[in-house]
Amino acid sequence: MAMTNGNLRIAAVADIHCNKSTQSILHGLFAQINDRADILLLGGDLTDIGLPEEAHVLARELTTTVKIPVIGVLGNHDYESGQPDQVKEILCDAGVSLLDGDTCVVHGVGFAGIKGFAGGFGKVAVQAFGESAIKHFVQETVNEALRLESALARLEDMTRIVLLHYAPVRKTVEGEPPEIFPFLGSSRLEEPVNRFDVAAVFHGHAHGGSPEGHTLKGVPVYNVSMQVLRKAYPERAPFRLLQIPVEEKAAEMLAVPSPTIH
Repeated sequence: MAMTNGNLRIAAVADIHCNKSTQSILHGLFAQINDRADILLLGGDLTDIGLPEEAHVLARELTTTVKIPVIGVLGNHDYESGQPDQVKEILCDAGVSLLDGDTCVVHGVGFAGIKGFAGGFGKVAVQAFGESAIKHFVQETVNEALRLESALARLEDMTRIVLLHYAPVRKTVEGEPPEIFPFLGSSRLEEPVNRFDVAAVFHGHAHGGSPEGHTLKGVPVYNVSMQVLRKAYPERAPFRLLQIPVEEKAAEMLAVPSPTIH
């Protein structure tokens, strides 16, 4: 890993919806990322409908094209066929560090990843009141937020990056129909981000959303859905590239470390 001026170059993209027809598109995208970044983040919806054969297509493309560490989370599409464990196993066997309430440390930068869930934002967020189905719906988001908080707490004394599929703030889903905002993310996911010293948050899911926002405490939030990036930056390849300063000791390391997963 040849870092630039002591910075870790993070490439992030989500909603690639891999299937047999996307193979050639992904090959070109991953080749550019491999040349320009030190690490690749995949923000969910890695497969189109969560089939193992789709995961195999993605795994082959990653192993043949991407020579930098890859960290990811699953998205709702990866659950569609009821085989998320198989999808995860295939991608992990290909070297992807898939996080689900876990953490991963690369060159002194800590990554906390969780799929997240829905529920809406701010004062109009869905509340746990009424039918049991609504209470279960809200509890799912609360559980995801607690798992993210636990992961961030384990990343002590280092730069923290958060990777999600669902959005933690309203700003990055704006552009979608307001009626579906409650299904695109939840401000409950923002709470642990604001509680810790987080450098940046990446997510996907909202294909028609906005590319940038921030939490109430000013933490930058990036919607890296491939569809959003294509629309917002048509002159660029559809991935976000962000440089994060790393500690001098980490920057001087010559060997590429295997990501440490907790």
